[in-house]
Amino acid sequence: MSSTPETRGREGSLEAPKRHTIDWRNPDFYNAESLEKELERVFDICHGCRRCFSLCDSFPTLFDAIDATADGELHGVDRKVFREVVDHCYLCDMCFMTKCPYVPPHPWNLDFPHLMLRAKAVHAREGHSFRDQMLASTELVGRFAGIPVVAEVINAVNRIPAARVVLEKVGGVHRDAPLPQFHSTTARTRLMPLVLGALPGAEVVPVPGSRDQIQGRVALFTTCYGNRNEPDMALDLVAVFEHNGMPVRLAQKERCCGMPRLELGDLETVAKYKEENIPELLKVIRAGYDVVAPIPSCVLMFKQELPLMFPDDPDVALVASRIYDPFEYLMLRHKAGLLRTDFKQALGKVSYHVPCHLRVQNIGLKTRDVLKLVPGTTVDVIERCSGHDGTYAVKTEFRPHSVKIGLPVATRVHNAHPDHYSSDCPMAGHQIDSMLPADGHGPAGPEHPLKLLRQAYGI
Repeated sequence: MSSTPETRGREGSLEAPKRHTIDWRNPDFYNAESLEKELERVFDICHGCRRCFSLCDSFPTLFDAIDATADGELHGVDRKVFREVVDHCYLCDMCFMTKCPYVPPHPWNLDFPHLMLRAKAVHAREGHSFRDQMLASTELVGRFAGIPVVAEVINAVNRIPAARVVLEKVGGVHRDAPLPQFHSTTARTRLMPLVLGALPGAEVVPVPGSRDQIQGRVALFTTCYGNRNEPDMALDLVAVFEHNGMPVRLAQKERCCGMPRLELGDLETVAKYKEENIPELLKVIRAGYDVVAPIPSCVLMFKQELPLMFPDDPDVALVASRIYDPFEYLMLRHKAGLLRTDFKQALGKVSYHVPCHLRVQNIGLKTRDVLKLVPGTTVDVIERCSGHDGTYAVKTEFRPHSVKIGLPVATRVHNAHPDHYSSDCPMAGHQIDSMLPADGHGPAGPEHPLKLLRQAYGI
């Protein structure tokens, strides 16, 4: 709907959200004065609305600061608070997708997450702390921590309370935050025979135009976390897909998807990773494979963020059209009557947390739908933020905020007394686990939905 004198001041919108491209190569994107003007414009609108107060702590931080001024208006807020608002945003996109009535095509044209991304990009040019750089350097840290002896030492030290106190004081990583384990034998090493380049020349086939027209054979993008921190997740995916008659292969190489760097506003490094990942993924797509990745944030990076950063790149657009969440893919197979339902084991009651970066993909609750196919299984769906949000939950200054955000999820899991609790985001699963009471009751820990499905199949 185009803007007219009658609609320019209208309240809210019933139209589907429309995302504008990220103009990150425009010099004005990094202009601090221009940025502050836009922050003032958007924050003033948010102040007058306040529908997002229950999401992340960006909004309470802003609203509390406004309410503390003499006249309760934005102009009295110290501009240092603007930086705090930006720092509390972890780009979950939920305000844009589920709450804000003023997103495009509304004339007020609000995209709060991408404004926060712009602010992060401006701040990134000032440099980041050593801690923030290391937390975002998933490959570098993973390679070092994956050295056999080093992995054992790091995993052991991370379990010692006194060592965690030191890490908190020296490294700014909260003593109670869940930290991932490192494995010296990666998923890609374990799945080396599946690397596409090791096979005879693959037939080149046309790529379908619709996401419903899937190939029935997939290339696994293992992700940094899936490769080094929870390699069993990749093995579970391969087992489930191959049980359903779908060959699984790996690209010859993969880099970090770039999401940790995006969250820092380091768009130049995101572009660098894109230049290495897209050609490799194009090879497997043009060889007749669709791409799946087990971490929702990584799928979202290729499906949404890179196309918005590179709107005129046809290769990025092609990859975006052929990358899938695993359960989205399995449900498409089920829709075609090709998903096996020879389940051997009931799962009982499953508390299932839906990650924010899966919700904003607008594919529906495909994980729930697949798990519900298992006889003797009920799925309690929890559509709230866990509070983990990339690296937010492990930073000392943000850990209390993350717990406040995620505690309702953990409380719901605890009160449900489930046989299993699960999240498509394994980091969210561990965040929930860290907030559950240690009473010895209930499941021993979180299990990824792919592991649950593999258990159900008995494979």
